[in-house]
Amino acid sequence: MNIRNYILVTGAYWGFTLTDGALRMLVLLHFFNLGYSPVTLAFLFLLYEFFGIVTNLLGGWIASRVGLRVTLVSGLALQVAALGMLALLNPRWSEFASVTWVMVSQALSGIAKDLTKMSSKSAIKMLVPPDAKGTLFKWVAILTGSKNALKGAGYFLGSFLLATAGFSSALWMMAGVLALVWLGSWASLPREMGKSKVKASWSDLLSKSREINVLCLARFFLFGARDIWFVVGVPVFLRGVLGWGFPQVGAFMAFWVIGYGIVQGAAPAILRGRAPSGVTASVIALILTAVAAAIPLGLEAGIPASVVIVGGLAIFGAVFALNSAVHSYLILDYTDGDKVALNVGFYYMANAGGRLVGCLLSGVLYQVAGLSGCLWGAFAFALAAAIVALKLPREALHAEKLAMASVTADGE
Repeated sequence: MNIRNYILVTGAYWGFTLTDGALRMLVLLHFFNLGYSPVTLAFLFLLYEFFGIVTNLLGGWIASRVGLRVTLVSGLALQVAALGMLALLNPRWSEFASVTWVMVSQALSGIAKDLTKMSSKSAIKMLVPPDAKGTLFKWVAILTGSKNALKGAGYFLGSFLLATAGFSSALWMMAGVLALVWLGSWASLPREMGKSKVKASWSDLLSKSREINVLCLARFFLFGARDIWFVVGVPVFLRGVLGWGFPQVGAFMAFWVIGYGIVQGAAPAILRGRAPSGVTASVIALILTAVAAAIPLGLEAGIPASVVIVGGLAIFGAVFALNSAVHSYLILDYTDGDKVALNVGFYYMANAGGRLVGCLLSGVLYQVAGLSGCLWGAFAFALAAAIVALKLPREALHAEKLAMASVTADGE
């Protein structure tokens, strides 16, 4: 294990993750406070998710040719540019001009996020010897757990900075800190890190095995099920209907993501070390479907909204995290080592596609049918994920890869 390079990659990913979570809360809460509708709020993030699809499709191919160092530092640099661009937003501009400016800056941030994520997680597999399964599990668990904790902390940080420093000042502070991370990564990471021995062709971008294609379709529906309520519906409901303050909303989203990360890290223990299969993925997705249905039914039964949302979404998060971890084991199980960047990129393209559709539906369904509409949409997508997963192989292909599952366990 190359400890130095592991620390450098993890540190870069930490820095990016903290700003990415904070940026999401800053944009959402700032523009909701200005009176933007749920649909308009959803549109602010559409290019972020769309360019995530494009970046994940092309990023693995680019990384296999130029190396993971180039794609990692490029992602960090683009995020600095996106933060600076958003900080220059003029409050005197019209709503159309402001929305356009934010969407373009979010497009840069979406490219940055998926370049950084794909590069960091692919690099971890490259830095650990193939026969060092115990070492891999140990260090990957640290990466995944700490990453999700920082993602959650970013949600709280963004809402806290909005309440204390204001929108533009918060963005300039984050841009300055991340610029230092970018410079350190550019100067320190090895130039040949992650270059593939065999250069990928254009046909490799979409030429996948049947099991990978099916898994990615299930992944699409799984992350759509989350973002239908996660992006706009619940934060706007907590702020606009229940009257929670910025720090309270940020804290709820933060604790949800941190808890999600804890369950991800514990997934091998929960499964008792057994390699999951397509059957595991479909069974857990069916449990998620039941949980997704129970939440709006609880609201309709008159149970206090704060109890249903906090408790129900906590259970949803735990089951969702376990399902996500199983998917992330399976993509590695189905992947040849020299194509890891390509296949992980394709897998995250499905992630981004689900988030894109979920993001749009979150705003539309909330505006048309309120929070219940978002939650029933989550139910439909979770059910679709379960049905698609039934088409996966019933047995794991390479059980020895179980310890690598956390490399790709999250989709944020």
